[in-house]
Amino acid sequence: MQPAFVLPQYKPPYIASETIMNGPAMTKPTALIFDMDGVLIDSEPLHERSKREALSQAGIEVPEERFASYTGRSDTVMINDLAAENGIGKEESQAILRSKHTIYESLEHELEPIEGAVDFLHWAKPRFRLALATSANARNRQKTAEMLGIAPLFEVAVDASNFEHPKPSPEVFLIALEKLGLPADSCWVVEDAINGVLAAKAAGCFAVGLTTSFSREALEEAGADMVIENFAELQHFLESL
Repeated sequence: MQPAFVLPQYKPPYIASETIMNGPAMTKPTALIFDMDGVLIDSEPLHERSKREALSQAGIEVPEERFASYTGRSDTVMINDLAAENGIGKEESQAILRSKHTIYESLEHELEPIEGAVDFLHWAKPRFRLALATSANARNRQKTAEMLGIAPLFEVAVDASNFEHPKPSPEVFLIALEKLGLPADSCWVVEDAINGVLAAKAAGCFAVGLTTSFSREALEEAGADMVIENFAELQHFLESL
């Protein structure tokens, strides 16, 4: 049996604009590890739309606040939780999940990259080793990378087919570190979600919170070492090191 996952205690986060001027000395990272949904691709609204439709077809309506509490968590976790609460068994829960994937795939032509993300990756490629570590399934990870033309930029890619325990477990990032062959303290993780920040910190990495899905305050509270509004801010900070 896997041991219970215990979140570590965190020091207060740095805020990017203050760190550049007043923060402690830092070394430039060897590698940058990116989450995908909400960091590189603006997919969260489409995921919500497809999950709501699939759940509604099964007679499950979810209040906005409850839905938001699952941001950054896997589809499987959310759908299984809600199905169980509504007395729906595992087989039907899996049917809801398949329906969600089908709806999402029918809509993904509407996807747009996060502003500045693709340009930043091209800037970063000759300067850092790059990895993708996402809770998306293998098909969505591959399709998104192809749509954005970024697949060749990543030395390592980890998706839901490679790990068992979703964020806030650090497993996805620990696998990425293993594939990179690097210690955690030489890698920075860029995340948009609270659970992603918790996972990055639990893996021992420097966590950069991007405010596309959660507020600065929420990311700080989760333990982000730095909070940025956009990729231009992150590039400026890395250039200053």
